[in-house]
Amino acid sequence: MASSQSSQYSEGTESDHEECPCTSADPEGPQPLPDEVLYNKIDELMEFLLLKYSNKEPATKADMLHVVRGYEEHFPLILSKVFHCLYMVFGIDAEEVNAPGHTYALVPVLGLTHNREVGGEQEIPKTSLLILILSIIFIKENHASEEVVWDMLSRMQVFDGTEHDIYGEPRKFLTEDLVQEGYLVYQQVPDSDPARYEFLWGPRAYTETSKMRVLEHLAKVHGCDPQSYPRLYEEALEEEQVAPLA
Repeated sequence: MASSQSSQYSEGTESDHEECPCTSADPEGPQPLPDEVLYNKIDELMEFLLLKYSNKEPATKADMLHVVRGYEEHFPLILSKVFHCLYMVFGIDAEEVNAPGHTYALVPVLGLTHNREVGGEQEIPKTSLLILILSIIFIKENHASEEVVWDMLSRMQVFDGTEHDIYGEPRKFLTEDLVQEGYLVYQQVPDSDPARYEFLWGPRAYTETSKMRVLEHLAKVHGCDPQSYPRLYEEALEEEQVAPLA
């Protein structure tokens, strides 16, 4: 299911692979893997973990080592790249539930349950795209124009009207699916002529997550502290203080 999608990610991380100390020619460490072999193992482990996520099953270290059998000495490198891809591309976080690192629970980032509802045919998780839109709305003072959203998405090679390998038809996903599920509000900008449209957080987004959690996610992605965004931090903190009183 995810082979082509994770391949795109893997190929995009070639520079990381070349710079990573784990892949250098260290006579006392594992010999570097050819890129093709490394990416194939990333793909195999990615598919395995996405299936575990779809079935709501934990993943054990023993199971994952079995998937990459023959390359166990490279397991830490492969696993780190797979976990990074799951988080950034699919919106899935791996949490240790049986220390030290023997079993992982695969959970949606920020507590969003969108992908947990999909039934029938297995579907590629799209939570990361939802998180991105919620982040843009928050950054843009809780109203993100359609033009701004599509401009940001185009930087990820996600274009209006063009089918995407991971996210499918993005306009339908954003303006219909996520609106119907209550995660987004898609409305005309007041008094706009000709009509322009904007995105807001929907009621379900406020129920399942918070501005502080979104801000913490942004800070994690950019490797900084949430307080590095003073305006956003103040707004998120105010929301947290008001929430218990609601």
